[in-house]
Amino acid sequence: MTLHIERRSDRRVLLAPSDKRPPLLVDPALNVLHDPLSLEEQMRKSGPAAEANPRWAGLANSAASGRNQYFAPMEKAPAPETMAEHGTLEVRAVPFRVVVAGAGVAALELALGLRALAEDLVSVELIAPEAEFTYRPLAVAEPFRTGEVRRFPLAQLVTATGAEFRRAAITGADPENKIATLDDGDAVDFDAFVLALGARPHEAVDGALTFRGAEDSAALAGLLDRAAAGDLRRIAFVVPAAVTWPLPLYELALLTAEYLSDRGTRGVEVVIVTPEERALELFGAEASNAIRELLEIRGVQLETGVVATAWREGLLSVAGETTIDADAAVALPQLLGPSFPGLPHDGAGFVPTDDEGRVPGTTDVYAAGDATQFRPKQGGLAAQQADAVAAAIAVDIGAHAQPMPFRPILRGLLLTGFVPRYLRSDTSTGGSIVDTEALWWPPAKIVGRYLAPFLATQLGLGTALPESRRAGAVEVEVEVDPRDSASWSAV
Repeated sequence: MTLHIERRSDRRVLLAPSDKRPPLLVDPALNVLHDPLSLEEQMRKSGPAAEANPRWAGLANSAASGRNQYFAPMEKAPAPETMAEHGTLEVRAVPFRVVVAGAGVAALELALGLRALAEDLVSVELIAPEAEFTYRPLAVAEPFRTGEVRRFPLAQLVTATGAEFRRAAITGADPENKIATLDDGDAVDFDAFVLALGARPHEAVDGALTFRGAEDSAALAGLLDRAAAGDLRRIAFVVPAAVTWPLPLYELALLTAEYLSDRGTRGVEVVIVTPEERALELFGAEASNAIRELLEIRGVQLETGVVATAWREGLLSVAGETTIDADAAVALPQLLGPSFPGLPHDGAGFVPTDDEGRVPGTTDVYAAGDATQFRPKQGGLAAQQADAVAAAIAVDIGAHAQPMPFRPILRGLLLTGFVPRYLRSDTSTGGSIVDTEALWWPPAKIVGRYLAPFLATQLGLGTALPESRRAGAVEVEVEVDPRDSASWSAV
């Protein structure tokens, strides 16, 4: 009989008899056999740090119950000197298997992060039904013919991250048995599972044109043509009460004002209707004041503290039984979570997580991006959540990495039709910055530690140093505050 020994990334070894008998655990030196039931004792001997690690506890519990696919109960382990009686030993390395539901911003950032932090200790598979990755933030520019949504073949993009891609839909997960089910009836085993499916857009203002992205560009372009022809005198751009990321709506309003001005169209009013108390208030007072001044300069009206509910025949209904005149209304969608089977979620379908992305009540199950309960829903924040998950997994499997709990930094690139505005806010301190110069690099709409330079390379933007100058260089990430410019040195 041959015994297969798989050296796993958590520094332990699985010894699985070929006759399907329960596996044994062998230490890396291959000289001590362990009953998996003693995992709990091993955890105690490892000290408080191990006891606080939910993965250790989960392994001990699942080993004792026989649920874990890798660690199962067995009869008393034979003494080391009798190992030869078990047959020939064959050793092979097995990376920690991470399965990701989704292939959007959070999923790609996670794949890149795990490759950077854990290298060959992990294997990553992204599973999603889409064939393309869509760079959605530029969708606001398409109706104005000033930009276009960029699309990438997902299989090629995922391969470039070092991960594998499977085109299918994950329909549920079993955290206890570490199995995910697919829409074709297949099942996928995992060591860690990450939910990164994003959220589902739904109409929030009845009767208004709901702008979800590229799929609604043609409808908005038609509305612009009507306004340029003089058929519309007032257009309301509406931030619904449930929306937590209103920046695209401000872009649509500013781009509309610029579009009509460029075509010599006069007499068309553009108004933003929002429940916010100030313009883009989530970025803080300084940024809000700067954006309010920009709106005034561009002739865009601002109605704050107003909750719109529906649009009908030239009237926008708002809470309080009042109305606002508008010949047309454009609104952002309300987002709902995936209500993913097998994982806890709230009434809106969003999954709870801690600051490392772990899903409470589970072991080795994480979530990142719009599918989580965290608000606002924004690509850069999704990437930051994915970074926290990547670091947590890397630390758990013994990689040389440090925990990186989610500490949200909000960054927004506001397209205005002329000079863009870069906005940054630290949600923990409330400090905000707004500038016409880039506050991060590459100056992308989606700011991800790994994803932004990766996509810039895929687009051929050349953000990296030439190879001739790159030798010996060290890449760093620096937050730039232009208010400190007086202390900068010339270089």
